[in-house]
Amino acid sequence: MIHKKFGSQSGKKPSDSQVELPYFDYLLPRLAKENSTLTQSFGRHVHWGYWAEPARAVLSTAGFVQAAEELSRQICLAAHLRNNLSVVDVGCGFGGTVAHINENYQGMSLVGVNLDERQLVRARELVTPLAENTISFKQANACALPLADQSVDVVLAVECIFHFPSRETFFKEALRVLKPGGFLALSDFVCQPLIQPLTRLKLPKKLSVGFYGQCNLQYAHADYLALAQKVGFTVTTERDITSNTNPTYRYLRRLGVDYRPENPFALLETAAAELLSRTGLLNYYIYGLQKPA
Repeated sequence: MIHKKFGSQSGKKPSDSQVELPYFDYLLPRLAKENSTLTQSFGRHVHWGYWAEPARAVLSTAGFVQAAEELSRQICLAAHLRNNLSVVDVGCGFGGTVAHINENYQGMSLVGVNLDERQLVRARELVTPLAENTISFKQANACALPLADQSVDVVLAVECIFHFPSRETFFKEALRVLKPGGFLALSDFVCQPLIQPLTRLKLPKKLSVGFYGQCNLQYAHADYLALAQKVGFTVTTERDITSNTNPTYRYLRRLGVDYRPENPFALLETAAAELLSRTGLLNYYIYGLQKPA
């Protein structure tokens, strides 16, 4: 999966060498060379696309770019976003979702958070405030946010939570920083209970990191509902958008013909994720959760 990795729960900032992001190691040098296809595809958003009519998906570069933008919009809808709110986007990548909000809302206080400073360097270069918005990007741990209690209206986590050391710790941290009545909205790959035993297998480090970094895909839909109740969130949105995101795999396969990563796990992991998604064993969900008012 295309995503943004976070480190331990200690709150310490690890060095770049401790942040194992093979797919970003591949992508960043090519973005620096202004490669048009890769820059258009992943220079802003680094996540799957969303097609309202997947059977009619346009798999051109422009079509994928529009679909990636639409995924950010769908998550913003789950967050009940409106003008004049404070928003923190955790695992912000190159600032694509922050840029989307910046271009479509006014009077926003926007903070992008990521552990990998390399991604934030690009985000700061690409995203500048519009329409009375303010924007900052902070290097920080998802499970130890540098934010005061009850200080933000919305927390977003777009296709990155499977890298966090603990979903429960992150949920508690989001609950802490949210104002009463605030929203947490996220997207995640959610497994079916049938394959949960496989997701819990301990693999050698080389295999567990692979191309996309370490991914914890152990959560099923029922686990999310139980976690929300345990932490104190009310679930307001639970959308299975697997079919809407599946065209991403076809686009990646086409792109891979011209830009084949040297890492042997790249094609293997992508193909495995596609197989599981198309057989209904791995689903893509959007969740919206509200802190009690």
